[in-house]
Amino acid sequence: MDRELTEEDLQDLYAWIDKIPLSRPKRHITRDFSDGVMAAEVVKHFLPKLVDLHNYVPASSTQQKASNWNLLNRKVFSKLNFVVPEETVRKIVLNTTGAIEPVLRALREKIERKLEHTTENAMTHNGLEYFDHMNQDKHCTGFYPNEAKLVAQLAGDEMKKDEHIKLKNNKPQPAAQFYQNMDPALRLILQEKEKSLLALQETVEILQMKVNRLEHLVHLKDMRIEDLTKHLDMYKGKGKAH
Repeated sequence: MDRELTEEDLQDLYAWIDKIPLSRPKRHITRDFSDGVMAAEVVKHFLPKLVDLHNYVPASSTQQKASNWNLLNRKVFSKLNFVVPEETVRKIVLNTTGAIEPVLRALREKIERKLEHTTENAMTHNGLEYFDHMNQDKHCTGFYPNEAKLVAQLAGDEMKKDEHIKLKNNKPQPAAQFYQNMDPALRLILQEKEKSLLALQETVEILQMKVNRLEHLVHLKDMRIEDLTKHLDMYKGKGKAH
């Protein structure tokens, strides 16, 4: 918060604030955020579970404004490893020009870092949870619930992260190199899928052979029925002749 913001930094910050739906019209940022309510709404927009908006009362008195900011420090900002110093709070509640922008800039960085951390944890948890339970959830058909969607998502994210498809001498890297650069949990999942795919291909081939055999037997049966029908018609004709 101590770093002085450039004009470009300020324009970027204002554009970010303008994209957030707030309860009051945005007219003058120094006054708009002085009571802390809109700062609470900013956090609520990105991290809804972190903020109870009813705790923050719109105010014009310096005392109530400071109370809102102190509550934000204790209840919300502390969970983001962030704190607004008391001296800065005093400047904000007194509508001091230039006091709120560095705070909002720092808050934005903390929110973005929290969102990135939450996303990474969710992906890791989902991937490992899927790997731990996939044998328990496997059906007799050899498929897992929603496995294609999950593996595709994990593989897509891993490919973007590591850029595993790199060209060397105008040729893609071999699959072995691809597996070496992949997350171990995801690699095990994909290897398991390859084994399942091979097993399914073999099953399909066997079933196709059985289908061909059955079709041949049906054809022979049809020929036999046709032959017997001809003989039956022949005997009926002879019976009528006598």
